[in-house]
Amino acid sequence: MQRGKQTRRAFALYEVLIGLTIFVVGTLALGRSVENCMNATALSAQEDRVRQILANRMAEIQATPGVPDTKKETKVESGYGPVKVTQQAVPARLKNEKEIELGGITQVTLTAEWSRKRTAQKRKIEFYVYRTG
Repeated sequence: MQRGKQTRRAFALYEVLIGLTIFVVGTLALGRSVENCMNATALSAQEDRVRQILANRMAEIQATPGVPDTKKETKVESGYGPVKVTQQAVPARLKNEKEIELGGITQVTLTAEWSRKRTAQKRKIEFYVYRTG
């Protein structure tokens, strides 16, 4: 009878150890998931800030009278580090349905470059500006 009680106690101990192991593995997985969510949130906030910087610069170019600067480079502090914004403007050389070149339209390219954990990041937008001369 003693041997049966010891066997049951041994099984109870193994059950507790297995349960504890499952709990620890689950807790570690949950912790990793929370860390990934926090990283994704931070990355999303940084990307949103860069998009906002590009949108602000685009609105500024569109609102400024005259032809946009051919090449311009600025640094903007984003709260996540400096963002280098490069502006390039070239004549669009668009043609209508009669193959006549349309004048006064400029293609503007804005490029944002920054670093995230020592990895270079880059986003670009292109748009057209029409100015009568």
